[in-house]
Amino acid sequence: MKARAARSGDFERVTELLEILGRAEVTAATEPECRRVFEAQVAEAGSGPIVVEDDSGRIVACCSLHFRPRLNRPVPDAWIPDLIVDPAARRQGAGRALLTEAQRLARERGCWQLTLESGYQRKEAHVMYEAFGMTNEGYYFGKPL
Repeated sequence: MKARAARSGDFERVTELLEILGRAEVTAATEPECRRVFEAQVAEAGSGPIVVEDDSGRIVACCSLHFRPRLNRPVPDAWIPDLIVDPAARRQGAGRALLTEAQRLARERGCWQLTLESGYQRKEAHVMYEAFGMTNEGYYFGKPL
């Protein structure tokens, strides 16, 4: 399993994986804007989507990585709002490869922490996050607008 920065040609596979995660389907109506956002993130050096390829070169996992300034810290934190491994590729190291690359990039950027969001139902993923040394530090609340 090899992690790398996402490239423009990865858009379809990345959005397919995000749909497996439960994110909104990219439709003909939303594709131009979704693609624009993806391309902007891909173009941002040192951040944006990360993908993992299996030995055949197929993308089997992806995550988003963003750097956020905080009011109480002189350096940013690294935030992963989305992380998904194809169900057929789980327990093969793809998730760990994503987290390892995200951690490397966060350290390179001088971040003080790496955080991620995960739904309550994703218990298998929580085991992986804890094995990676992460701790459950709170709740996430949202309200659709």
